[in-house]
Amino acid sequence: MLISLFTSLAYASPDLGVAEQQATNWTAIAMFVIFVVATLFITKWAAGKTNSTRDFYTAGGGITGFQNGLAIAGDFMSAASFLGISAMVFSSGYDGLLYSLGFMVGWPIVLFLIAERLRNLGKYNFSDVASFRLDEKPVRAMAAVNSLVVVAFYLI
Repeated sequence: MLISLFTSLAYASPDLGVAEQQATNWTAIAMFVIFVVATLFITKWAAGKTNSTRDFYTAGGGITGFQNGLAIAGDFMSAASFLGISAMVFSSGYDGLLYSLGFMVGWPIVLFLIAERLRNLGKYNFSDVASFRLDEKPVRAMAAVNSLVVVAFYLI
């Protein structure tokens, strides 16, 4: 009886009164608009320099190994990865820390095992290689569905 009284008090919230509407933050809105316009400008500029599929996927062969390494590191160290790993460490403790180390150790191993084969085949991603080796339509359909599922989880 006493426990049920305390649990009901735990869910009670104080009366916060009338909420005030804050003033519009024009600085934040201006920075957002500047960021969007700059992104669109860079996209338009880069699209003008792209004439073929080769230019799109490999920058026409004009990027250095260091630039390619920075691009791979940028993909690997995404915000989603950091947030996911920190959430795993927070929720699982030491086991989550081991998971994060496995994530870091696994990336170069996968890179060394697959990157050379992709380059030798002249393909750009794993689904290209799998569709080259197997029946193309089911592989492409599975890759598309999996991509949409991953994107949906990122959006959620």
